[in-house]
Amino acid sequence: MNVLRNAAKSHRLIRIGGHRNQGLSSLLRDSPRRFSTEAEQPSKDSSSDAFFQTPSTGLVYGKLFGITKHTTKSDIVNLLEGCEVSLDDIKVDYAKSFAPSGMMIQFPSRFAYDAAIRAIGRKGRLYRLDRADRTQWDLMTSYDGKAVLLQGIPRTAVPDDIERFLSGCTFDASTMQIFVRQAFPDPIRMAIIHFPTKAQAMHAFMTKNRGFCLNTQILVRVLQ
Repeated sequence: MNVLRNAAKSHRLIRIGGHRNQGLSSLLRDSPRRFSTEAEQPSKDSSSDAFFQTPSTGLVYGKLFGITKHTTKSDIVNLLEGCEVSLDDIKVDYAKSFAPSGMMIQFPSRFAYDAAIRAIGRKGRLYRLDRADRTQWDLMTSYDGKAVLLQGIPRTAVPDDIERFLSGCTFDASTMQIFVRQAFPDPIRMAIIHFPTKAQAMHAFMTKNRGFCLNTQILVRVLQ
């Protein structure tokens, strides 16, 4: 009889243990599903415009439209006074004809960018500031006022002729780039030449603008 009672108790324990194990197995199967559902929920703290910011620094970029060939970086720094923008934070975007199409501006924070939007609304209604990204900034060349553009170079002119045209100026002849741009009615031959300093580039503009190279008048512009 004792043997039968012990066998019955063992049978009941096995059945109870089996039910407990089934419940535990069901819990383990269901738990990952609940955890997965929670992980898929979007974070409420994520910023909708994080793409436009540099993660490591929080820099924000914008492109300013509405400038003319007479607009300088200093004009924009003055316009955005209080927005923590310096001359080094601005690059001029030139079209293929080297007409300025806008300015890229680097802001230290979203707060500074928002302040610039408000400043333009108050003082510079002719301008428009749109968001941009770091790639646009990185791909844009900054001449920093140390390069000049010569427009209207004669077809027969060679580099030596251009150097003679710039006689009396201090420049780096190895940086000379001569190219042609489409224009109406005829294509225009141009050259870009770099100078050691902004002052020397400005000196070339003041002394050589509308001068003559092989009896052809040359327009000189300082590139920002």
